Amino acid sequence: MLKRKICVITGTRAEYGLLSNLMHSIQQSTEFELQLVVTGMHLSSEFGLTYKQIESDGFVINEKVEMLLSSDTATGVAKSMGLATISFSDAFERLKPDLLLILGDRFEMLAAAQSALVMQIPIGHIHGGECTFGAYDDAIRHAITKMATWHFTSTESHRKRVIQLGENPERVWNVGAIGIQNILTMSLMSKEELYRNLNLDIDKPIFLVTYHPETNLQTDGVHALLEALENYPHMNLLFTKANADNGGRQINEVLEDYTSKHNNAYLFNSLGQLRYLSAVKHAAVVIGNSSSGLIEVPYLRTPTVNCGERQAGREKPSSVFDCRLEILSIKKTIENALDYDGPYDQIFGDGHVVEKIMSKLKQIATFAIQKEFYDL
Repeated sequence: MLKRKICVITGTRAEYGLLSNLMHSIQQSTEFELQLVVTGMHLSSEFGLTYKQIESDGFVINEKVEMLLSSDTATGVAKSMGLATISFSDAFERLKPDLLLILGDRFEMLAAAQSALVMQIPIGHIHGGECTFGAYDDAIRHAITKMATWHFTSTESHRKRVIQLGENPERVWNVGAIGIQNILTMSLMSKEELYRNLNLDIDKPIFLVTYHPETNLQTDGVHALLEALENYPHMNLLFTKANADNGGRQINEVLEDYTSKHNNAYLFNSLGQLRYLSAVKHAAVVIGNSSSGLIEVPYLRTPTVNCGERQAGREKPSSVFDCRLEILSIKKTIENALDYDGPYDQIFGDGHVVEKIMSKLKQIATFAIQKEFYDL
């Protein structure tokens, strides 16, 4: 029996970290053939050429889709999406996948989804039904939901929201957040190993900071965040770079300047999944506006300071503290987080996500079906 071809697309370091266990499971399956398309930030020297990590992990990259322009203005991102649509169409024509598997809500995923829609390639969508009002990712996520046929959500409320968008409940499953599996299965570094690996001052606790653009609001919050962090010279400040959304390069330039002038501050293109999760585990607080701070970080029993509106609307545990992008608000919230003593709510499932997704995929007799609109 011929294996059915499942094509996975990844464009960022964070997304690959979430997908890697599922990719391994597809790769090892007797029923499926893994096809891998790498795009976006993975292929950019500016963001660390992280496709090399994918190859070193034992994956064969079937297609590399170059699509990022040197500009991260709104016009530049829109043009990148156009280039991506053309390139994905060529890649899918060569690969002829039976199913396209997409995680989340980034603009390169919208380009892939619209190409697949027109080419009648069925789409499986992971992490649909979520809300993030501070970024245009919110609209992209819902748009991909309407192009997809098979849906794997992270909570029951997200499952209900996908159904509310007109998707048949028989094709929408709450499997939990896929990143939780890494926390349960990965052997994380000890504090001593992490500090030695990153060349940190062993006497200083860690603040782990990731700040992305607020693409719906065009705020300039990174300066307020850095001003607030001036109050913590006794901390190791670990920054990971912003993504390639509108304004991401400007944020990274600010971070490069800041870390060059502060001997307690360190900037990384990518920590990789092992070092990132280890840093989360040993951090005093995780700070910024990454979805990771709301989803994975609480499972490692570390408090989160969620800055600004990028993640507004997303479900979050009680260990996540919201603040405005103002110096005093950020500082006060950091202090509240440092004093936090639990609980750490685990609202995104039990972590056995890959097994659940694989089980559902194996139960699907044919990926290509005629979609209908499901009325409530």
